[in-house]
Amino acid sequence: MFSNFRSYQLAVQLYKDCKSVQLPGYLKDQLLRAASSVVLNLAEGSGRSTRKDRVRFYTIAFGSLRETQSIIDMEEGLRHLNQPADTLAAHIYKLVRQ
Repeated sequence: MFSNFRSYQLAVQLYKDCKSVQLPGYLKDQLLRAASSVVLNLAEGSGRSTRKDRVRFYTIAFGSLRETQSIIDMEEGLRHLNQPADTLAAHIYKLVRQ
């Protein structure tokens, strides 16, 4: 369905990577909610017909990614997620600024 939407594919992979990490329950829940929000908002935005609507959802996705990155920064064992999260951030930034 989203085979040509690279940002979406990267977001799904980051979500899957986040699922496999060990964290205290409250923090893992927050991480998964933020990471899933990135995926879901990219998907919803891609289905919108106007640029203004798309950018609104992509901006929400960007904010959720920043939340995900904050949790990655807080926990030493998650450093391996920095590069994929940064790559995704660059993709979403471009979507917002197009």
